[in-house]
Amino acid sequence: MDPLSIKFAALADPTRRAILARLVLGETSVTELAEPFAMSMPAVSKHLKVLEHAGLVTRGRAAQWRPCKIEPAALKDVDDWLESYRRFWEAGLDRLEAYLGELQATEALEAPVKRRKPVKRKSPKRTSSLKK
Repeated sequence: MDPLSIKFAALADPTRRAILARLVLGETSVTELAEPFAMSMPAVSKHLKVLEHAGLVTRGRAAQWRPCKIEPAALKDVDDWLESYRRFWEAGLDRLEAYLGELQATEALEAPVKRRKPVKRKSPKRTSSLKK
């Protein structure tokens, strides 16, 4: 599998995205990373291994403490891949906005001023109370 696919596969899991979101705040231990999740430490470690394999996370070693930290540079190729699509959609939306502006301007120039027709009102029938 190519590196970009490995990164997307790692990012596909919401738990791994939550781990990355936490690591954006700074490096932390596996124990601290596991706290908000209702899963075992081995399960969290498996998620971290997937993130490490994708190059998104590294684990250090400081005596007994094994801090985890995010590798923001590893997300660059994901961002580069998404950027081409971002430019494509933005260009399309810009063209659509310009086209709609032209349509509105044309309609405003071509639309005749409509005058309201007077409403004919029927006068109420008068009944005379003096019938003979």
